[in-house]
Amino acid sequence: MTKPFRHTTVLFSMGFAVVMAVAAHAAGNDPIPRPSEAFKGVIGKTYKDSTPAWPQIPTAEEGAPNVVVILLDDVGFGQPSTFGGLIPTPNLDKLADQGLKYNRFHTTAICGPSRAALLTGRNHHDTGNGFLMEWATGFPNYSTMIPPETATVAEVLKENGYSTWWYGKNHNTPDWETSVAGPFTRWPTGLGFEYFYGFNAGETHQFYPVLFENTTPVEPDKTPEQGYHLMTDMTDRAIARMKYFKSVSPKKPFFMYFAPGAMHAPHHVTAEWRDKFKGKFDMGWEKYREQVYKRQIDMGIIPPDTKLTPRPDWVPAWDTLSADQKKLYNRLMENYAGYFAFTDHEVGRLTDAIHELPDADNTLVIYIAGDNGASSEGGPDGTLNEIKSLSGEPAKIEDTLKRINDIGNPDTEPHYPVGWAWAGNTPFQWVKQVASHLGGSRTGMVVSWPAKIKHDAKPRDQFLHLVDVTPTILEAAHVDMPRAVNGITQLPLAGESFMPSFTDPKAKARTEQYFEILSNRSIYFEGWKANAQHTLPWRQDLAPGKWDEDRWELYNLDKDFSEANDLAKDMPEKLSEMKARFDEVARQYHVYPLDDRGAARLAIAKPSAPGHDDKAMTFTFYQGATRLAETAAPQMKNRSWSLTAKVTSSGADTQGAIMAFGGVSAGMVFYVKDGKPVFDYNWFEDHYVIKSDTPLPTGDAVVRLDFDYEGGKELGKAASAAIFVNDKKVAEGKIEKTVAGRFGIDTFGIGADTGQPVTSDYKPPFAFNGGLKEVQIELK
Repeated sequence: MTKPFRHTTVLFSMGFAVVMAVAAHAAGNDPIPRPSEAFKGVIGKTYKDSTPAWPQIPTAEEGAPNVVVILLDDVGFGQPSTFGGLIPTPNLDKLADQGLKYNRFHTTAICGPSRAALLTGRNHHDTGNGFLMEWATGFPNYSTMIPPETATVAEVLKENGYSTWWYGKNHNTPDWETSVAGPFTRWPTGLGFEYFYGFNAGETHQFYPVLFENTTPVEPDKTPEQGYHLMTDMTDRAIARMKYFKSVSPKKPFFMYFAPGAMHAPHHVTAEWRDKFKGKFDMGWEKYREQVYKRQIDMGIIPPDTKLTPRPDWVPAWDTLSADQKKLYNRLMENYAGYFAFTDHEVGRLTDAIHELPDADNTLVIYIAGDNGASSEGGPDGTLNEIKSLSGEPAKIEDTLKRINDIGNPDTEPHYPVGWAWAGNTPFQWVKQVASHLGGSRTGMVVSWPAKIKHDAKPRDQFLHLVDVTPTILEAAHVDMPRAVNGITQLPLAGESFMPSFTDPKAKARTEQYFEILSNRSIYFEGWKANAQHTLPWRQDLAPGKWDEDRWELYNLDKDFSEANDLAKDMPEKLSEMKARFDEVARQYHVYPLDDRGAARLAIAKPSAPGHDDKAMTFTFYQGATRLAETAAPQMKNRSWSLTAKVTSSGADTQGAIMAFGGVSAGMVFYVKDGKPVFDYNWFEDHYVIKSDTPLPTGDAVVRLDFDYEGGKELGKAASAAIFVNDKKVAEGKIEKTVAGRFGIDTFGIGADTGQPVTSDYKPPFAFNGGLKEVQIELK
């Protein structure tokens, strides 16, 4: 088999276009899709003197395995029991007991970029995913628009006889492209996946998810009160499709990408699972790290000479905390642990079903326990509203304590505090987003393939990265990376197959890899690693600038597994060499320009939905226009606007949402209850409600909401609002604060509040039961 072509520094010095041409020539692999083959029958004047011949469809190579990639979200190296953590993950343990553990596997340190690297085998900046779609800018490396030059592994496998399915999180479609207007080329179904069931965002509400089946919005078939949870839903569907598929085509292999929203916030789980962990973390985060560190050494997860990195100054000593702080922080961690245990249970149902397949032994399972390290985005005190924290509005502990018994319920969006994130990344420094350090980038991986892999209790220690997954899958499937896909010459793969390590513990590993997220950056080369930490994950309002003033650190990972011994002062020449190498590689992989802006990038205008008039100030919608992504909806923040709805009312019996935007964390909704129009502006759970005392008249009516923003060119300031029925003012009021950036993870809709409700005053979807002829929104 021809190995996938890999680029070199020499080639890149020739320029991007030349590299592409050389790569295509060197790879020598046929483009896909392949042209139709010549007809092999005989054409006569009639069928009697003709010979038919069916065209051949792509068929997988003999022995090609089923491939299942399971990718969890926001899991620290020291959290699952499989890698020494104190959260029991018996199903991950069981898979590891059948295959191999890898203890030097690396991510980009944040979700969307990690997923782009995994699916394409290219570095995240080359896929346009230098950061997240909500923070996208107009630079090629930050657009989040995966280019056709970086086709996914699914696209390649599909054209080589595989069925391809994606379940769960999709954080790789720009949200301005997730409306009914498309385009759908960057949806999973446009990226080589024949079936998609999941959500198009960095996270979703687990009890009220924003779901799509392929490109069609769908609603859960149950409520939270009836037992609905997205983790169970997607697992049920994945198992059902897998079994049905093998009933129909038992010899055809499939590729399943199973990407739960877990363990990303919001951490949603029932009390049954949460309560299993009462008191389990009362020892505090320092003791947690000490216990996990000992377990990791005893289990052989980390080398015996590994040092436990010390507590940083941004994590307070547990003994200095008040009783209320300990009570709250532990409850948030117990909730997370319950969510993780529940997730392991559900993934266990999936892996059990895989083991029941007729070709179970020839199924390659790659289970990556985290697309980055544990997340500190809950802030110093944790939160019940993590969107508020991400928007630069830290939670107040006294407010969270008032609702301590609600943590994990459908009307919360909880996240644990910074200290538990630090503990979760034992034995490393730092956390998610901090790509400069292993706490952000290193996670555990388990690989099982009974037909090819014999269990080894000792972890494989090759230095690997997400970009290595695609080449590994292709080699396992006996497939070469094509030189062109859909007529587009392909950017070479950045990764290298680690399939040799399945049978050889000493197999060669990659020698170089860069890391960069929000200007936190690092370079690994031949055992050495240089790091520059730049931003703080829990401070989205912070953009330090002054990149030249960053302090660089230097580590010898061959002798220092945990980055505990900084050699920068002792070896300045080596550090200078490594910094120069980072600069060289950063130019090679299109990392520049560096951008450290957090929340400020949320407010940057994104492209509009295709065909939309950017200068338009008036929008007309009709009932049923739901699940419209926030950036594809009318830009109603930080400005005045009016909404006019033509309705048919049955008086006091009229109910339902006219316009809903956002959800539990933040948003606004204009609705009718008991015939009375109501406007509720949810500023991160502070509700400003304006309500008419008079029901709508029976028959046709025009209902108008005028929203007058008082902040001028400033962001997130106060506003006033008034409700009119047939041009008569029926209610007015003040909104003291407005959301400057984003409402969160839910969407915009007309005639219903799908997904999570903006207010607890009704149950979703709260469809409008009167006639809703049209809704016109005019921006001022």
